[in-house]
Amino acid sequence: MTPSSSHLLSFGEAMALFVADAPGPLVEVGNFHRRLAGADNNVAIGLARLGFPVRWLSRVGTDSLGAYIRQALEAEGVDCRYLLDDAAHSTGLMFKARAVDGADPAVEYYRRASAASHMSTADADRVGMQGLKHLHATGITPALSEGCRQLSVHLMKEARQHGASISFDPNLRPSLWRDEQEMRETLNALAALSDWVMPGLAEGRLLTGRDSAEDIAAFYMDLGVRAVIIKLGPQGSYYRGTLNGRDEQFTVPGFEVDEVVDTVGAGDAFAVGVISALLDGRSIREAVLRGNLLGSQAVTVIGDMEGLPDRQLLAALEAHHAAC
Repeated sequence: MTPSSSHLLSFGEAMALFVADAPGPLVEVGNFHRRLAGADNNVAIGLARLGFPVRWLSRVGTDSLGAYIRQALEAEGVDCRYLLDDAAHSTGLMFKARAVDGADPAVEYYRRASAASHMSTADADRVGMQGLKHLHATGITPALSEGCRQLSVHLMKEARQHGASISFDPNLRPSLWRDEQEMRETLNALAALSDWVMPGLAEGRLLTGRDSAEDIAAFYMDLGVRAVIIKLGPQGSYYRGTLNGRDEQFTVPGFEVDEVVDTVGAGDAFAVGVISALLDGRSIREAVLRGNLLGSQAVTVIGDMEGLPDRQLLAALEAHHAAC
């Protein structure tokens, strides 16, 4: 990306994650190991691993878990200049069971009244929009609190005013919302502020009331977004949009994997693939293909972001699949 001062921005809640060392119900697990969790920071880490300058906006408590999150993000090359230490509130955390046979693992969250949930538009005062190239947002952050919802709207509007591209992954967490109507209205309004909307098929159905990928994409195109990329799971993804002056729609098949180990983080990996390819100047078809590729890699390992590649590994993966 040029100029060299340009950067990307992501924001939300990073949590400490404790993953079970062995399969079984969480009530029976005695040993866990600590990792990092959070959809928004997964994308930030994935883009940083690919060499993009990424800044992170959030809050953590002045506790050991908050210090761990800061250290983990900085170790990944994420710029934490906008990460605030909040002495009044604690850092969010979650526990995750060990998945079996590719099933979605059980998770338990401890994030109510967390430091990140107390973000507001005041946190945006610390953000420099000059040089912002791209903003990534999800539907999780606005579900945390009214202040977080207002911050999401503010940052997306500011990014648009400064000419940055905006990607939005609804990343539904229905349990965080008061009701489905509020969730649908809020997230569809945020989608309308973005350029690239990336729902899963089930998410799109719930948010739009429409059934097919084609009709879901039409719903968001009518809101004025430039591109809609719908994740279809193992079947790949569907694209409809107008980029570089061309109207297109197509489906890109998914990649087969030998064993599905952990599905958590696959959607975030898909977002990393699409965003990175578009910022690299690749075609939209190549971007969707990279999204499918990284999503398929993510499900083969334990952890939310452990399967995200660096540039060298990405080049090897793309060369391997191109030769197949």
